[in-house]
Amino acid sequence: MAVNKTSLSIGALIREILLDSADVAARTNKVYPVATDKAELPYILYRRSALEQTAQKTGQPGADTVQLEVICFAADYDDCLELAEAVRGALDNRRGMQSNDETLALSSCQLVDSEEAWQDDAYVQQLIFNVKV
Repeated sequence: MAVNKTSLSIGALIREILLDSADVAARTNKVYPVATDKAELPYILYRRSALEQTAQKTGQPGADTVQLEVICFAADYDDCLELAEAVRGALDNRRGMQSNDETLALSSCQLVDSEEAWQDDAYVQQLIFNVKV
């Protein structure tokens, strides 16, 4: 028996969107949830870092807002920026997306913050999105 997907599974839809993006695919096809032992540059990690549920007056669950971190890694700073721009292009202001199996829907996705760093011999661009499910 299949379990109904909720905002806890939004990462799967985000991964679908990133892998379907021609701009992202031109730079990498390595998109991993949370962490990877296959750190072959360039690659993308994503993770859910927060979840807020809005209750309805009826007591039923309402819409969820998920904070999602998408982190780009590359050996070259300019390549890392290009990958981050491709990710932003694929996700920022995205509305009305549904998963390929039609079990999960993204109402909106908006970039709310970003940060850059150097980590483990790689340039890092971290993008933070608020995703409504």
